[in-house]
Amino acid sequence: MSVELPLWKAISYFRVLALCYALLRYFNSYLHFLHPVAGWIYFGALILWTLASTRAFSNPQRCTWYVLGFDLALAVTGIVLSGLTDAPARISHGAPTLPTIWAAGTVLGFAAKGGWRPAAASGAVIGVANILGHGGPTGDNVHNIVLLLVAGCAIGYVIELARASEATLTRALQVEAATRERERLSRDIHDGVLQVLALVQRRGAELGGGAKGSGATGSSVNGCGADGTDFAELGRLAGEQERALRALMTGGPLPTQRLPEAGAEAPDPAGPSDLTALLRPYAGERITLSAPGTPVLLPGPAAGELAAAVGAAVDNVRRHAGEGARAWILVEDEPEAVTVSIRDDGPGFAPGRLGEAERAGRLGVSQSIRGRVVDLGGTAELYSAPGEGVEVELRVPRKAS
Repeated sequence: MSVELPLWKAISYFRVLALCYALLRYFNSYLHFLHPVAGWIYFGALILWTLASTRAFSNPQRCTWYVLGFDLALAVTGIVLSGLTDAPARISHGAPTLPTIWAAGTVLGFAAKGGWRPAAASGAVIGVANILGHGGPTGDNVHNIVLLLVAGCAIGYVIELARASEATLTRALQVEAATRERERLSRDIHDGVLQVLALVQRRGAELGGGAKGSGATGSSVNGCGADGTDFAELGRLAGEQERALRALMTGGPLPTQRLPEAGAEAPDPAGPSDLTALLRPYAGERITLSAPGTPVLLPGPAAGELAAAVGAAVDNVRRHAGEGARAWILVEDEPEAVTVSIRDDGPGFAPGRLGEAERAGRLGVSQSIRGRVVDLGGTAELYSAPGEGVEVELRVPRKAS
């Protein structure tokens, strides 16, 4: 209701100001009426109703159709009563009705509640009351009725457009939130389930091809486990499940959670974490980690996500750069941001290879690396050419993280 609330408050203010205007007009001319006491009685009722309904007219939930119906009845009563209490000479010269512009607040209420159609209907009722009960179809009457109908219908139409726009925006935000959640789950699945399935597929093919065992319990004989399981078949099934899971990832969210890296410290969600400590388990014989001598502190969730993105990049080096490839991780601690660069001396890849992988459902770079850093408000840049290795630069601003 964020779009409508300011309009409803404006209508409630308008009704109070219109009441003051109607009172002032009547105070200046009541001596010319045939029955001024009847007019004062009507204004007493109008004051009580306006003050009592001000709170209702400030909120669309409180302003029910019953409230609007009584408001319309009071406006019509005042218009008809004007023709009975005012002098015929004054009416013929275009004297205003008792409620004057207060009746316009009723039409505005119908417009805000139901759109231009209820506004047109209420405006027509007030117009008929003006013609039949106060002065007949004079030029002034027709002019005022047309203005009232045009204003009520225009505001009602604007309200309908605002509601439709707000509903569209709400749906767009829901879709965006669902997409971001799906991307987050896709990253977690990629880092856990898909990599395990790929490993089982590769190892199953290797063991199924020629592994020999001694026949002891728990060993494998001719590519079979102790319980008769065929490792090649197990690898084939793992490969099928990996492909099916990739297809599900591109079509909808899955309730799967990534397990943490073995040996890695869990980031503290309640306080800052040292990024260097989280990256240290990735260092090894072929992977060199270079970081400042002092802790590189980031909020716990941000540090965990950035470390997971680095882990995904390191895993790509191990899987795609070759057995003899080396990699270097460089951490730069700057006042405004933290930058982590991962560079390897592998074969690299051709331009357009990342787009092909993403279309095939392989989301390691787009989700596990780039998606994580973008969610933190940072940037992820990849540089590569055939024969020149790959360099990944991840930059996360401290404020956004």
